[in-house]
Amino acid sequence: MWLPVVALIVGFTIAYVSKVTLPLDSARYVAIGILASLDTVVGGMRARIEGRYDNTIFISGFYSNTVLGVGLVYVGDLLSVNFEIAAEVVFGVRIFQNLAGIRHGLLDKRLHRRSSEHTALESPAHEQQPAE
Repeated sequence: MWLPVVALIVGFTIAYVSKVTLPLDSARYVAIGILASLDTVVGGMRARIEGRYDNTIFISGFYSNTVLGVGLVYVGDLLSVNFEIAAEVVFGVRIFQNLAGIRHGLLDKRLHRRSSEHTALESPAHEQQPAE
């Protein structure tokens, strides 16, 4: 589950250390692509915690979100409309919703585990039935 986070950190570190510069015209597209990819990674982590992760859905979502986000910005450029803001808002909201889902999932698991431990300590393991 933590592999996507490690890969994300390694990717950002490599990008930062390599000092790659992008032309200003393509920087907006790359930024939306990264935001869309981050949305997919966080969504995949949430799905994993909820027990409904599917690798095919993750991979297809990764590419389709990225293409959709970059395509939306490109169409906006053709129409002289700033669709970049719309993509940022949509992906930003989805990231925060997925982070809230991750938090809820982790807390539910922790609270469920804690309550089951508490219940196990309170009830005796072997109760004897009175003889009739």
